Amino acid sequence: MKVKFSKELIIGVSALLSLLILFFGIDYLKGINVFKSANYYYASYTNVAGLAQSAPVTLNGYKIGLVREINYEYDNPGHVLVELSLDKKLRLPVGTKAVIVTDMLGTSSVELHMAPGNDYCEVGSKIEGVVNAGLMSQVSSELMPTIVSIAPHIDSLVVALTKIAADPALLNSVKRLDAIMANLEVSTNHLNRAMAGVPTLVNTANGTMANVKEISSNLTQISSALAALSDDLKDMPLDSTMRNINNITANLDRATEQLNSTNSSLGLLLNDPALYNNINNSAAHIDSILIDLKKQPKRYIPSIKIF
Repeated sequence: MKVKFSKELIIGVSALLSLLILFFGIDYLKGINVFKSANYYYASYTNVAGLAQSAPVTLNGYKIGLVREINYEYDNPGHVLVELSLDKKLRLPVGTKAVIVTDMLGTSSVELHMAPGNDYCEVGSKIEGVVNAGLMSQVSSELMPTIVSIAPHIDSLVVALTKIAADPALLNSVKRLDAIMANLEVSTNHLNRAMAGVPTLVNTANGTMANVKEISSNLTQISSALAALSDDLKDMPLDSTMRNINNITANLDRATEQLNSTNSSLGLLLNDPALYNNINNSAAHIDSILIDLKKQPKRYIPSIKIF
């Protein structure tokens, strides 16, 4: 059997569901979890400025609940009753205070100041409500009197500053300061240009130091070689070598004297021109004989008969 629902019933059920969703949705946006069990406590205040529904309730900085409702106490004029929804597991000792704290932006929250002891408040009972002076209230109460006392002196200070500003000496000082700053800027530019050549100088100095190191290494090698040569010279028989050199020099001197003297054969050969001329004449006669021998060989070589 097929069940049919009328349009009116469908519309009514849809409207009811929409209202439920809207109700629970608003509570959810406020931070209220209707499906989570909680304990409710109440606190009475004379001023709840800045406190709103769903404001957090904290204990040692940790959120353990929120403000569920705020209602005016008509039976207790001048007081506002605040309903606190707290964690089910939290138990409040007797003497616990619910303090309203306001931040710099004017937003208020409730802080629980737990009292010592093992006697606990009953769920649904009232706890002591305290309004803590916010930062702005402290400023108004402490800083404003000081500002009021300083205000008469501000006028004279402004007059003195006006006179100083109108003094021509101040304008001249400012101009001199501008000139000094311009000179400092020019000096800075010159210094920057001078410092631009420092890397090149550094590179040149590095190259020079490298060359110096190389030269020093070469000098070290030369010194080592000279030391070895000196050791070798110490071991050589220099005395006997020098005597031999002297003897060879003396022999060369004697040979030179004999070559230059006309009393020796080599001296006559080198120094006697007649001997030189005779040798030339003999060479000429030999040359003519060789020429005649080529022309008339039979004159010098007799014919040989073969039998």
